[in-house]
Amino acid sequence: MNNSMLQQRRTFLSESATGLGSIALASLLARDSQAAPKANAPGIGGLPNLPVKAKRVIYLFQSGAPSQIDLFDEKPSLANLRATELPDSIRKGQRLTGMTSKQESFPVAPSMFKFKRHGASGASLSELLPRTAKIADDICVVRSMFTEAINHDPAITFFQTGFQLAGRPSIGSWLSYGLGSDNDDLPAFVAMVSGEGGQPLYDRLWGSGFLPTKYQGVRFRSAGDPVLFLSNPKGVDSGTRRRMLDDLAKLNSLKFEESGDPEITTRTAQYEMAFRMQTSVPDLIDLSSEPDHIFELYGQDAKVPGTFAYNCLLARRLAERGVRFTQLFHRGWDQHSKLPTAIGKQCKDTDQASAALVLDLKQRGLLEDTLIVWGGEFGRTVYCQGNLTKDDYGRDHHPRCFSLWLAGGGIKGGQTYGSTDDYSYNITENPVHVHDLHATLLHCLGIDHTKLTFRFQGRRYRLTDVHGNVVEDLLA
Repeated sequence: MNNSMLQQRRTFLSESATGLGSIALASLLARDSQAAPKANAPGIGGLPNLPVKAKRVIYLFQSGAPSQIDLFDEKPSLANLRATELPDSIRKGQRLTGMTSKQESFPVAPSMFKFKRHGASGASLSELLPRTAKIADDICVVRSMFTEAINHDPAITFFQTGFQLAGRPSIGSWLSYGLGSDNDDLPAFVAMVSGEGGQPLYDRLWGSGFLPTKYQGVRFRSAGDPVLFLSNPKGVDSGTRRRMLDDLAKLNSLKFEESGDPEITTRTAQYEMAFRMQTSVPDLIDLSSEPDHIFELYGQDAKVPGTFAYNCLLARRLAERGVRFTQLFHRGWDQHSKLPTAIGKQCKDTDQASAALVLDLKQRGLLEDTLIVWGGEFGRTVYCQGNLTKDDYGRDHHPRCFSLWLAGGGIKGGQTYGSTDDYSYNITENPVHVHDLHATLLHCLGIDHTKLTFRFQGRRYRLTDVHGNVVEDLLA
């Protein structure tokens, strides 16, 4: 390609991009007096394209994979099989992780914890979940989840993006792109992390992948500024900051006219969002107006920034303010050894606040249009990893079957869906794949999952890739 042709191509692309982006840029730069442009524009045209049951999602992701056998999937017959070998007819040659593939023995480890039935639905739940038991008729327990990934990072990435390899948009980014925001002063997508140890959680888990970066999640921190660089530098007051942003917007406008790069408009929008968040975020995290009974509901840890309970309370406050997708990651569920002690601590940290969030939203009339998801990236094995003793055992990763629960907008509560064999090793009824879960969540939000697409590198991508079926039985 000669220089003349190259210049013509650049001119064409620049002018095309400028024309296509002029409306968006104008909306970003237009002001009444000193009014800032809206950073969270509506989503893409045509969505939602189905009846809307849920307006927002709160995803309580339990990183590390909770043991379904010890929490949701009661297997009383295992008590008589303790320390016996897992039959080959059950394992069926399925792959194992490198942590147990060399074990010479695979002894069955029944749960040490008792199960009881709760609510009118008769849901069977572990004694480790006394508060969740009280909302048994509000939640739908899915016992027949399965995935392909057998290690943490690809499995967590799969749940967040619909793909095991990094680089695709997270589910919150897809929703921000597809539906836009109901709040101009807060991000459409917020992520928070709690818990200690366990697998590392990377920013890409709430990233926008190949979508424009304005759709990426914003992580709220537990110490210092809730959002990095939210406060003005020393010596810079709000008026000075406003003038700086106005001048920067003009420079960005000139650059956009020159290059047509849509990321320039994104950058301008993000600057403006940050300016508005200087007021909206401090108001969000100021819990002084919360009455005592709320802290009794969530637990006193809700007063401590960085705890799961605190993040659950913030999630309710974000829901009240119209934030589209709130993702809470809680680490520490990766229990290859000393599971009875470790899982007890994890449940103590999460059970009360998880149930409180459902009850709090319900009493405020928000549960009916807020969809809540609770679960991890895969399950745990019925056989013991390491030594099986009278009062101790560990469990390895198990993608073949595991449990999670759903509640709220569009979901039929008070039911247990799917079943597994006597060893909680294989699904025997109503399997639900990760893509099926994503398709069902989008359906509750009024989105046909096959229609939420983005063109990248010559093809149209979607959260569910080329898979996924809505699980109608889960819907209210």
